[in-house]
Amino acid sequence: MITKSLIVALGSAIGGVLRFLVGVFIIRIHAFSFPWDSLIVNILGSFVIGVLAAITPSEHMRLFLMVGICGGFTTFSSFSLQTLQLYGNDRLGLAFLNVFLSLAVCLAATMFGLFLGRS
Repeated sequence: MITKSLIVALGSAIGGVLRFLVGVFIIRIHAFSFPWDSLIVNILGSFVIGVLAAITPSEHMRLFLMVGICGGFTTFSSFSLQTLQLYGNDRLGLAFLNVFLSLAVCLAATMFGLFLGRS
């Protein structure tokens, strides 16, 4: 269990640094009028996790690449893959529920957190 946790931790550290570097690069190119950095990170992470899921790497590589790097880079990639897996398993209602709850409830939780933090 410790070995697997270390594999995920190392991948997460790499993913987090990559996310930071993409943000720095994008901010140098574009003004803050739109969150291009987050959008690009989410698109790239979703693409990479899709490729990795299709080639089904070994468990340790999956933990390092998918859970670690992709998870540290963006959690949106996991959300996207899990939603498509539900859809692919003919669980359309659960796929839409996941989309709705993830967007609506997470936005509401962020709003509530901002409210609490500001008061």
